Amino acid sequence: MTTPLETESTRRRLTPQQAEKIAKMTDAAVEIVLADGFDKLSVRDVAKRAGVAPATAYTYFSSKGHLVAEVFWRRLAVGVPEPDSSLPVFERVAQVLRGVSMVVAGEGQLGGAVTVALLSDDPESQHLRLRIGGFIHDRLAGAVGDDVDDPQGLIDALQMLYAGGLVTAGMGHLTYEATSERLVAAAKLLMGQP
Repeated sequence: MTTPLETESTRRRLTPQQAEKIAKMTDAAVEIVLADGFDKLSVRDVAKRAGVAPATAYTYFSSKGHLVAEVFWRRLAVGVPEPDSSLPVFERVAQVLRGVSMVVAGEGQLGGAVTVALLSDDPESQHLRLRIGGFIHDRLAGAVGDDVDDPQGLIDALQMLYAGGLVTAGMGHLTYEATSERLVAAAKLLMGQP
């Protein structure tokens, strides 16, 4: 049985009250990043905006990077569903790549903040980076299935593809919308699609 995202945090089960605090803090973090950027974000300011004590906020989030990584994890887990098994393999792969690349589309500085957070050396951010990578791997594996000659080789190549695309978008070189379509076009070439 899977645990609903609302009652799960990086490494602990949450009560409904704790889950509500986490949701308020992640919402507050997004508001601050969108208004002022990642550099101005602090766990203390998030706590104040969310109406929780700073000590409580630090109970859940070790750093601002951990907080932003949690935002991305939650959006990814909710925003990228299992691939539609009724679609052909390429369409399933495209569905996953579009889903992953559009999680923070249109949200200004949030994409760059996610890139910085996921590349940080904070242990909790590293834990989430691994969790996020595993989630995306699983979604791609579900999309590829056994419908190709070398499923693991294709999954590995697609993982490299999306990682490079998301870093490119996070650095501001392309919009997430443009990145999404370039990822799908690159996957089409990789998979030998017409």
